[in-house]
Amino acid sequence: MILKSTLEQAAQENIIAAEQIEPLFQFIQNQKTDALPDPLLGGGEQPIKFVRSFGDMFITLGIVLLVVAINLANLPGYYYLIPAAGFVGLAEWLVRVRRLALPGIAILISIIFFVSKAIPFGNENAMILGFSALSLTSLLFYIRYKMPFSLLPFSLGLVALPVAMIGLSVFETPALFVSLGLLIFVAALWFDSQDTKRLTHLSDNAFWLYLLASPLIVHGVMISLFMSNETWIHSMNIEILMIIFFVVFFLLSLLIDRRVMLISTQLYMIYALTQLLQNNDNNTQDTMIYILVGLGLFVIYFGTYWYKSRRLVFGFLSGSVVSRYIPDLDTSDVKPSDVKQ
Repeated sequence: MILKSTLEQAAQENIIAAEQIEPLFQFIQNQKTDALPDPLLGGGEQPIKFVRSFGDMFITLGIVLLVVAINLANLPGYYYLIPAAGFVGLAEWLVRVRRLALPGIAILISIIFFVSKAIPFGNENAMILGFSALSLTSLLFYIRYKMPFSLLPFSLGLVALPVAMIGLSVFETPALFVSLGLLIFVAALWFDSQDTKRLTHLSDNAFWLYLLASPLIVHGVMISLFMSNETWIHSMNIEILMIIFFVVFFLLSLLIDRRVMLISTQLYMIYALTQLLQNNDNNTQDTMIYILVGLGLFVIYFGTYWYKSRRLVFGFLSGSVVSRYIPDLDTSDVKPSDVKQ
C-alpha cells in the first residue's frame, strides 16, 4: 500500500505533479492487490473486506446513533426523506471519497429505513410502491458508489415484489422462490465468472447475491419435498432426499468456491439426520449430540482443508472449459520459503 505522504514527497521531487496526488491516491485505494496466498492457510483464502480498521466500526456506531436519534423524533410521513437525503450526502464523503465499506453498508441501510418510513405499506398497492422504491434506492446507490452490498437489498426488494403483487405464500408456491433464487444465483455466477481471481468488486457482488440466493433455493426445495404428494418422493424417504440434495449443494459450493452457500443448509441437515437416526435410536438427546459432533467436525475439516478438498474432488476439471469460469483449481500449497517478503 502506497501512503499519501509518499506521493506528496514524489511531488516535491517533481516526479509527479501536485494536482495528481489526490486522484492517484484514490486510484491506488480502489485497487485490490494480487497478493500471494497465506502459507499458513494453504491456498487463496478470501479476506473479510467489510472492515479495514476499528475506525470503521467507530464511524458505523456514530451512524447507528444518528439513526436512533432521528427515529425517536417521530417525524411525520414524507419528512423522513430529509434525513435520507442527509445520509446520501454522508455517503458522498464516507463511501465515494473515503471508500469505507462497513459505514457504507450502515448508510445504505439507514437510507432504506428512512425511505420505508416515508412510504406507507398499508395496502397492496402501497406495498408494491414501497418495495419498488427500496429496490430502486439500492440500485441507484450501487450505480453511484459501486458498493457490492447494495445488490442484496436490491435483489431482496425484487423478490418481495411478486409476493406483494400476487399475494402468494411461500408455503403454497415454493417453486416461485426456487425460481427467484436460481435467477439470483445465475447472476452471482456471472459476476464470479468475470472475476475468477477474486480481485475486484465483481466477486464481492457475487458474495452478497449468493447470500440471498442460497436460502431461497434451499428453503424452496425443502418445502417442496415436505408438501409434495408424489408417491415416489415418500417411498424414497424425504430425509434421504434432503441429504442427497445437501451433498449436491455442497459439491456445487465447493466447485465455485463459495462457502457462504452452506450457511442456509445447516438447520435442515440437522433435522434430516435427526429424523433418520431416531429410527434406530430412541434417545433423542444422544442422537442430537452425535449429529452436532459430526457436523462440527465436518465444518472444521472443510474449513481447514477446503482448497485441498476442492483440488482433490474437482482437479480433473483443470484446463477444461469449466475451469475458465471458476477460481483456479491448480493453486498448489505455498510454502513459507516461497513467499516473497
